[in-house]
Amino acid sequence: MAQRSLYDHVAAVARALEAQGLEGGRKAVAMIVGRDVAALDVAGVSRAAVESLAENFSDGVVAPAFWTAVFGLTGGTLYKAANTADSMIGHKSERYRNFGWAAARFDDLVNLPASRLAALWLALAAAVSPGADCAGAIRAVRRDAKNHRSPNAGWPEAAMAGALDFKLAGPRIYGGELVADAFMGDGRAELDAQDIRCALALYRRACAAQMIFLAMLVGVFGA
Repeated sequence: MAQRSLYDHVAAVARALEAQGLEGGRKAVAMIVGRDVAALDVAGVSRAAVESLAENFSDGVVAPAFWTAVFGLTGGTLYKAANTADSMIGHKSERYRNFGWAAARFDDLVNLPASRLAALWLALAAAVSPGADCAGAIRAVRRDAKNHRSPNAGWPEAAMAGALDFKLAGPRIYGGELVADAFMGDGRAELDAQDIRCALALYRRACAAQMIFLAMLVGVFGA
């Protein structure tokens, strides 16, 4: 599970923006996103960091926990193998288009339950987070998640956006090409380092919600 490392990498973007300005933020966010960062302003860097936090909460934290809970260590290990294969070769480029499509589609499949759970944990976290909106998270998921180009990423991104009154995703540049993604949420798009910290606080509570649920499962089925 990438629970701590994900937090650290996203927090590094907030620190870089605060200490080094836009160029520092671009360098930090380039470590965790695949989009072109050269044209991003402070708001773009901040949104990229929050979007990566939401998506990787599902892929890097919830999914390995889910498959480990279902099939034990073998399930968690096989999930990480599938997720790594997608990261390495599951790209829509001429080099990988014919070779990596199976890895990409299989990764989509195994992440279906985790993406829905991630949205649930974020909505529950919003219910106990000052200034966050649980109902807003649920509303954004129901309205926007299905419009994302990914069958999974829209769920946690929409939940994060609705919970914090952000507007995430939307048109972005990958490999020099504009990708016309739909927006998740209908709040503020002009985010900054403090908004990244608000997203990190929500993320920590969502991680806690998952841990409490898993502890309850152990208590019930391990007795």
